[in-house]
Amino acid sequence: MKTTTAPILECRGIIQRYGRLTAVDDLSLAVPPGICFGLLGPNGAGKTTLIEILEDIIRPTAGEVFYLGKPRTSLFRQQIGIMFQQTALLAFMTVQETLATFHKLFDKAYDLEELIRLCHLDDIRKQLNDKISGGQRQRLLLALALINQPELLFLDEPSTGLDPQARRNLWDIVHQVRSQGKTIILTTHYMDEAQHLCDIVSIMDHGRIIATGSPQQLIARHTRGINITLPPDAAEAITSNAIFQVNRLADRVVLQVTDLNRAIQALLEASVDLTHMSVQSPTLETVFLNLTGRKLRE
Repeated sequence: MKTTTAPILECRGIIQRYGRLTAVDDLSLAVPPGICFGLLGPNGAGKTTLIEILEDIIRPTAGEVFYLGKPRTSLFRQQIGIMFQQTALLAFMTVQETLATFHKLFDKAYDLEELIRLCHLDDIRKQLNDKISGGQRQRLLLALALINQPELLFLDEPSTGLDPQARRNLWDIVHQVRSQGKTIILTTHYMDEAQHLCDIVSIMDHGRIIATGSPQQLIARHTRGINITLPPDAAEAITSNAIFQVNRLADRVVLQVTDLNRAIQALLEASVDLTHMSVQSPTLETVFLNLTGRKLRE
């Protein structure tokens, strides 16, 4: 007999209205336990509103949220961990003092030394909060989100503003947390981050979920062909051509092609400089652009 695992977090028929604006439109989703679940969406998609509803920060206009198969109680906020995109830390406290203060707030708290090792904070434990780097600050905020040993962890744009080395370091820690059986709900604008970390991704737009699946499944369903990336000044030399679809972004031009040889020949005939050309298979970013459009949203 086949059995299914009940979701750790589920929402049904969520609606959130602000006057005439419907930010979340009759949305339902279920998050299986023990995975990294990514929620992606362009600006204005309703993603932030939905996350705040799931975190129990705001109450929806309509609909229900269930934790471990039951309606949430007042204990829910004590049982989850949240790494907010922006969190104010007291400048006059050290990293060690900050962790120790939060540690005292919970009956079931992470072993402090183990947490410091997990989040690579040993070298900065005596530094003041306002003297640490961006990557060190994000690792501290992650440690604070984990301090109550939550089974469900929300990570809201955890690597925004970090350099590539700090991002990779943070990803390694997230992988370790995931390997402990924790469930992670991740929001990010970095498609490579979602593709690297997430087991399942839902893409949201106009208040609704428009696609869900593993990154590999979404790429297989919603992309085709190969991407050729060129500098933005190449756009002037590229005209309409059935060989490729042209996506003009702020910092580059992306061509979607099915026949690489024919596409390159067409570019050479158009006298396009291919010195800085890169060629890659479709990614989650391709899926995101295909589903939500290429126009920048404010």
